[in-house]
Amino acid sequence: MVDQDRLNRDALARAESSGIIFIDEIDKIASREGNLRGGPDVSREGVQRDILPIVEGSTVTTKYGQVKTDHVLFIAAGAFHVSKPSDLIPELQGRFPIRVELEPLRQADLVRILKEPKNSLIRQYTALLETEGISLHFTDDAVAEVARIAALVNSRTQDIGARRLHTILERLLDPVSFEASDPGRARDEVIDASVVKTRLKEVVEDEDLSRYIL
Repeated sequence: MVDQDRLNRDALARAESSGIIFIDEIDKIASREGNLRGGPDVSREGVQRDILPIVEGSTVTTKYGQVKTDHVLFIAAGAFHVSKPSDLIPELQGRFPIRVELEPLRQADLVRILKEPKNSLIRQYTALLETEGISLHFTDDAVAEVARIAALVNSRTQDIGARRLHTILERLLDPVSFEASDPGRARDEVIDASVVKTRLKEVVEDEDLSRYIL
């Protein structure tokens, strides 16, 4: 009963009037300071010049129709530890006038990420294991311990932010996931701080091992 043509028209109108486009890793196309103009730098500058008219405002053809980008909000992000925002071509720099420097996630931030979002990782794992008939419960001290370990590993190795939570929870819940289909297994699983410490003790203490596992 859905009118596909009307749906496409509404989607195009919404994209033009309230659309947001997020450009990640824009640092990858910045010319490196001090490099000679040639080789990869020419290619990077070419990509910037391809992006420029879209950000400035133009009509882009999609499979659903034409979209005007004049009123689309563009947000760009990058890890400028090798290059700098000023290494972008001046015209593109001018299209991103507001600049914000982000700080590393703290333990308290990681706790909020685990608890507050509607589709947080903990809720996802809980729902996943419910399909196997297992009721999974995380105590508050377990959530705090997971966040602490994530912050610790990030500080010791490469800081990958909240992505660290996914690898830690996967490691933590490996035994539960592996045994989930076993009919003789207990159907209730409570994860508290002591369980987190026990299952992740070896990886957290062995810094070399954590580089490869977490």
